[in-house]
Amino acid sequence: MSDPAMSFPASPAQAEPAALRYDRTAIAFHWTVAVLIVVVGTLGLLHDSWPRRTQAFWINLHALIGLTVWGLIVLRLWWRLTHPPPALPPETGVLPRRLSHAVHLLLYLLVLVTPLVGIVTFIWHGRAFDFGLFRVDFGVRKNPAIFHPTEDLHGYLAYTLFALIGIHVLAALWHQFVWRDRLLRRMWPTTAPDVRSRP
Repeated sequence: MSDPAMSFPASPAQAEPAALRYDRTAIAFHWTVAVLIVVVGTLGLLHDSWPRRTQAFWINLHALIGLTVWGLIVLRLWWRLTHPPPALPPETGVLPRRLSHAVHLLLYLLVLVTPLVGIVTFIWHGRAFDFGLFRVDFGVRKNPAIFHPTEDLHGYLAYTLFALIGIHVLAALWHQFVWRDRLLRRMWPTTAPDVRSRP
């Protein structure tokens, strides 16, 4: 008797139904947020390498991109609630379904919380958001008692997010190239090339 939680996907010889793909808006949200997280994460990792004379510019840019990511993920969640995602293929086992659900919940939670902690850190550093044409200054005095712990927490959350994204990417690649069930095509911007099913 086979265990449904450990079952491998069936051969996807038939054409992929459109209902199994995310809609264009969801795909656009996904890849836009993904690219911005790579950019903002890189800026964060290079924080100590910035020359002092340009540090304020890069910190402000890091904060603005983080703020954009937060706004986009809120819109992404609203879109997901009003436009339910496609169901996983019926051959997907119980364990992969549960793991997928848990990872997605954690990803959404971290992408929501990490920028918020970063924004608190930014503001309590006594900084103002510089949007180029205008500035938003909350008039908060620099307070190390607040920004030191939130800065550390922001870093821990970011590293946890990066690790979870890595797991998410590895799982997608495993589906595409090991199980060959074409699950990656659900969120791919264009139709991915066919990959023969595993024997």
